[in-house]
Order: sequence, then C-alpha cells, then structure tokens
Amino acid sequence: MDTMWRDFLKGMLKPVAATTVVLMAVVLSYFQKLGLEGEMVYAILRAFLQLSVIGFVLQFIFTQENAGWIMAAYLFMVSVAGYTAGQRAKHVPHGKYVAGASILAGTAITMFLLVLLNVFPFTPRYIIPVAGMMVGNAMTVTGVTMKRLRDDIKIQKNLVETALALGATPRQATIQQVRRALILALSPVLDNAKTVGLISLPGAMTGLIMGGASPLEAIQLQIVVMNMLIGASTVSSIMSTYLSWPAFFTKAYQLETVVFVAE
Repeated sequence: MDTMWRDFLKGMLKPVAATTVVLMAVVLSYFQKLGLEGEMVYAILRAFLQLSVIGFVLQFIFTQENAGWIMAAYLFMVSVAGYTAGQRAKHVPHGKYVAGASILAGTAITMFLLVLLNVFPFTPRYIIPVAGMMVGNAMTVTGVTMKRLRDDIKIQKNLVETALALGATPRQATIQQVRRALILALSPVLDNAKTVGLISLPGAMTGLIMGGASPLEAIQLQIVVMNMLIGASTVSSIMSTYLSWPAFFTKAYQLETVVFVAE
C-alpha cells in the first residue's frame, strides 16, 4: 500500500505541472473579461479529484476480476449518463429514465456483440474503459436526439396536428421530425469517423502509442472503437425516439399540450 501511494504521488508530478496551461487560460480569461476564471479552476479541481478517485476505484476493481464489480461500474456510468442526457432534454417527460434506458440498450447490445465475437474479453481491464467510451458517446447523442425531436415537433406543431387529424398515427405524423433529430445527433459521430487519423489521433490510439504500442496495433484498436461508437450511438438514439413518443401524445392520438408549452 505504501508503495502504491508513493508511485501515485510521484506520478502526479507531471499532471500538477500540466496545470500551468490552465493557469495560462485563467489569466487570458481575466484580461479578456470573460468571467470564466472561477469556472475553469473549479472544473480542473473537480476533474483532478474525480479522476483520482476513479483511479483508485478502478485499481481495486481490476484486482478483483469479479463480474459483479464490472456490472456495478457499468450501471453507475449508465445512471450518470442518463441523468446528464435527461438534463439536456429536460422538457421531455421522464427524460432521465428515457435517456438511461436508451443508453443502457444501445451500449449493452453493442458490448454483448463485441464479447460474443471475442473482440474483447469480459475482464474489467477491457470492459470498463470500452463501456465508458460507448456510454459517453451514447449520452451525447441521446440527449441531442430527444431535445431536437421535442423542439421540432413543437415548431411544426400545426403540421403534426394536421396529419393526426387526417388519420395519421403518431409515428407517421412525426416521422420527418424523428429523421431530422437522428441525423443531427448522429452526424458528429459519423463525421468523426470519416476524419479520424487525418485531423487528429483519437484518445485510445494516442494512449496506446504513448504507452509503447506500435502504430499498427493502435489503429487496430481504434477501428474497433469507432465501429462500436457508431453502433452504440445509433441504437441508443433510435431507442430514445421510440421511448419518447408516448409522452408526446395522448391516448386519443393528440399532442400532449403540456409538453409543448413555451419555456
């Protein structure tokens, strides 16, 4: 234990030294009168604390090699992601639960396929980092999808109500809004996949290279990562539209007025 603490404190010298660039940002914010100095300091201190705690937690989980700890860590990430995505789409009824269920579905299906195909072994060292990447991307995409879908239906409320009056089902009446929401949410993920390696080296690839792996090994993992992010994000975003629909309409196939009142 003493050795672990000594290694940890010694290893933190470089991260502490790297805070110099944050101080530079704080100074620039002050002179530009942006008013972001306090938020910058708070953000870096919070990140420092969170990552330190998570580091010790992961160190413990990795030494246990227990499936229960893997699932506990995964469900915790999904819960936090669902809450965060729900906050983005706060005007969608039960948004946090919808987001959480959508993220869980998308990432669990993708993870199951990866393990089934033996792309990753079901061990904490692989599953937890991979799940974290998928959950993070699914969180962003799901939040954007839900918010955009609700906003589009509100903007085009008259068109939707006209379609409903002519006998369309809620799905038929809002299919264009759903498509736009999905395209908008998934476009950044797809654009990132198109430009990966040309504009920047992604985190997983960079980490492997800095850790001593060959660039060829690094690109193999990065290809897997991009594939799984697209898969998980797509399933999660589509699932969120299906789970959001019931809250937008009454049982009589009318728009739920309270959902679309002005903010």
